[in-house]
Amino acid sequence: MRKTFRALFILLFFWLVLGIYFTNRLMYMKKKDETFILEREKEAGRYKPDEFASLPKREIAIASPFGYTIKALLVEPYRSNRYIIISHGVTETKVNSIKYMNLFLERGFNALIYDHRRHGESGGKTTSYGHYEKFDLKSVVDWLKKEKGPNLELGIHGESMGAATMLLYAGILEDGADFYIADCPFSDFRAQLAYRLKKEMKIAPRLLLPIADVFLRVRDKYSIRHVSPISVIDNIKHPILFIHSQKDDFILPTMSEDLFAHTKAPKMLFLAANGRHAQSFNENRADYERVIDEFLQKYVFHESLSI
Repeated sequence: MRKTFRALFILLFFWLVLGIYFTNRLMYMKKKDETFILEREKEAGRYKPDEFASLPKREIAIASPFGYTIKALLVEPYRSNRYIIISHGVTETKVNSIKYMNLFLERGFNALIYDHRRHGESGGKTTSYGHYEKFDLKSVVDWLKKEKGPNLELGIHGESMGAATMLLYAGILEDGADFYIADCPFSDFRAQLAYRLKKEMKIAPRLLLPIADVFLRVRDKYSIRHVSPISVIDNIKHPILFIHSQKDDFILPTMSEDLFAHTKAPKMLFLAANGRHAQSFNENRADYERVIDEFLQKYVFHESLSI
């Protein structure tokens, strides 16, 4: 009896430690150093301090429904109702969004870039991979529409976790933009975790994910299964452009292919030849811009002209 009790205690202790360890890694994923991000983008020529400094812009503080402040930057070189919101990936900051912002500034859009919760200058204690972030994105959209009026021509561009956040926002809360660009999103958080567990930790997902989900429900008040863009993608009616690098081995390109297949809205899919995760723009710039232009001409500018 004592041996059985001891074995049971050891097993429970093991699962307790593993559950806390794994959910710590999720909730408090190590972020990139902000100076590193700035210098990386500067050295690559994607962030040019003098050009950035010359842009007409202002800092914005937006209230999150969870009690902290979302820090954003509103860049407005045009007297126009065209705006793009950029939603960055996990471990990054709004500095990583500058390259996408510049792409859309060149196409006549004003832009709003912001830091996700627990990233950059924004508040928030945990990262939830789109669950809480989608509500913050709604706050950003709501703020912009209140500030600029209801007749915006609005797009949202998301990268990685930012793309999943965008799809969850549009599929669950409101289809509040006129178009969406999803760069390397995961289709389902549970499937993504299962893939990473097998690849990195060599642990069978069926052993860890159920206990991790219990811990996550207790510690951060949401379930892994609630973070599933593919389960809500058919609620989105406005056009979506999916972008993914063919060589992405962090979030597999099949996830964008699956999302594309399940999308009922007007849609396009671009699989970039070069680069790994979140490198489609960096490694395929000419093709990236060409596809963006094709998408805008087909679904955004064309419809604007026809109104």
